[in-house]
This record gives sequence, C-alpha cells and structure tokens, in this order.
Amino acid sequence: MMADLWTVVWKEWKEWLFRWGGLRKEGGLLGVLVFAGVFGVFLPLQMGLGWVDSPAALSYWAWVPLFLVTTVIADSFAGERERHTLETLLASRLPDRAILLGKVLAAVGYSWGLTMASLILGLVTVNLAHGQGTLVLYPAKVGWGIVVFSLLVATLAAGAGVLVSMRAATVKQAQQVLSIGIMLLAFVPIFGLRALPVEWRVRLAQTLGAAGVNKVLLIVLAVLIVLDLGLLMAAMARFRRAKLLSD
Repeated sequence: MMADLWTVVWKEWKEWLFRWGGLRKEGGLLGVLVFAGVFGVFLPLQMGLGWVDSPAALSYWAWVPLFLVTTVIADSFAGERERHTLETLLASRLPDRAILLGKVLAAVGYSWGLTMASLILGLVTVNLAHGQGTLVLYPAKVGWGIVVFSLLVATLAAGAGVLVSMRAATVKQAQQVLSIGIMLLAFVPIFGLRALPVEWRVRLAQTLGAAGVNKVLLIVLAVLIVLDLGLLMAAMARFRRAKLLSD
C-alpha cells in the first residue's frame, strides 16, 4: 500500500512541477521559486521583526496552504479527465485508496512543505536582516500552532478539493467551485457576525474571553480534525472507478 501511495504522490509532484512548464511558464518550479521569494524573503524584509512577533502570524500561515492546495488539487481528477489519462490511471493495478489518498497526500505535502520551507526561509531572512546578532524565533506556542494548523488546513482543502475534482468536468470548473468555497469560508463568518444583534456579539466575545485563547485554539483544532476526517471518509465513500469514467 505504501509503495502504491508513493507512486501516486511522486507522479503528481512530477506533473505539477514539470508538466506546467518547469521554469519557463507560470506555475511549476517557477511558481515555487516566486512563492518562496515573496513569503520567505520579500515580505520578511519589509515587515522585519513584526514578521515573527505579530500575533496574527498563526492565522496568516494557516491561510497560506489553503490557497496553495487549491492551485493543484483541482487538477487531481478533473485534469486527468481533460487530458484523457483518467482511464489509464483507473485501469492500473493501483488500489482505489492509493489513488485517492495519494492525490490528497501529494497536494498536502506540496502545500504544507512549501509553507514550512517559506516559514524557515523567512526566519533566516529576519535573523540576517534584523537579528542584530541575536537569534529571533517564533514564540513556541505560535511556532507549533503554525505547523499544526497549516497542516490541518491543507488537509481540509485537499479533502474538499478532491471531492470537487472528482465530479468536475474541467479543471477550470473545479477551480471556480473551490474559489467560491474559499470566499464563503472567508466572508460568511465576518458578515454573519456583523448581522448578529449587538447583545449577541457582546455575549459571544465575553464567552470567548472567559474561555481563554488556549481553549479556543484547542476547540478549533478539534473541529479541524473532525472536518478533515469527515471529508476524507466522504471522498473514499464516493470514489467509484466506474462513476468517475462515466462523469
């Protein structure tokens, strides 16, 4: 199973990095280098120590893998369908779970790995440019929070994305659906809170304040784990080779 899983992961990585034009076009290796340059060098240089000290770092780095996943996961099945390679893939000896989980793991590994690489590169940049001889690091809780939450968010996006891609006719259609989902995820809570009566918002703020930051983060962590498992189970339940070929 592990060998089959790695076969699918390696296949996906090679296609994303080299089929999309390598260093010559947008995406592929060029996209990776541009992303690392922006989030690992340019922004840390601009923000200085605030890149590390800002309490918004946790929420910021949790969103980054979400957008990275959506750039590749839409291609997982819809892209195979467009290129007429889905039939060959499904006719292979690879087990269903290896195909599905391999594509999910490839997207998570790509996005989370690039996020971690940019995070480390950003720390190096801040230390070289603004460290003044002292070692600058994220606070322990923030650092571990970034690692864990970014991984869970990447898995969430990959689980949702593979469900969409399995049923989408084209990559563009899958990307549109995922883009709408991200917008809803970003803006519905904001406008939903604003729509609540003032006394409800005050009560909610008091409840969260009484619970404390650590307890709230643990609740969010538990919710993300449940959602991740639920989406992966739903994807495995809906993965049917005959259905994928007929869509």
